[in-house]
Amino acid sequence: MAKKPAQAGAAVSLKVTLDHIRPPIWRRLALPASMTLGGLHRTLQQAMGWDGGHMHAFDVGGEQYGDPDEEMEDCGNEERLTLAGLAKKGVKRFRYTYDFGDTWDHTILIEAKAPPPGVGAKPTCLAGARACPPEDCGGPPGYDGVLAALKAPDRPENRELLEWVGGDYDPEAFSVEDTNARMAAR
Repeated sequence: MAKKPAQAGAAVSLKVTLDHIRPPIWRRLALPASMTLGGLHRTLQQAMGWDGGHMHAFDVGGEQYGDPDEEMEDCGNEERLTLAGLAKKGVKRFRYTYDFGDTWDHTILIEAKAPPPGVGAKPTCLAGARACPPEDCGGPPGYDGVLAALKAPDRPENRELLEWVGGDYDPEAFSVEDTNARMAAR
């Protein structure tokens, strides 16, 4: 039986995984099917814990979509494509890159199972694992350095990095409640 395209008022479930990080950092989100890729970008910033100060792009089947104000060449307008539009095209998986310097790549899976009834009228985090890496830490290789420094905080070469990261950073921390509060505040 073919999957029906998402309809107005419908919700979709996405699993967003930050690539090149082990153990994985991920979020499961219920979102309105009417949400554009631009809205998804803003939601992902909150769900993952990013600050939003860098350029980004979506790759959907080899076509790039981004913010038209960022003047990216050969890039479609992310405000013109919705999650329902992706489902209608049969897209099951696409990519999101945040911060072209650090290159935080994310794989986004449109899950076949719809979110529970009543969930997804507004962006909702259903589950997830691990804290997002600190912004501007140097991408996955830099994040590996942060993790190594956290394991050996007394080493002189790690003190400056850990001071920059902040004393309260816990790479294992994740809270659905805190994530939903960030997403509601956007």
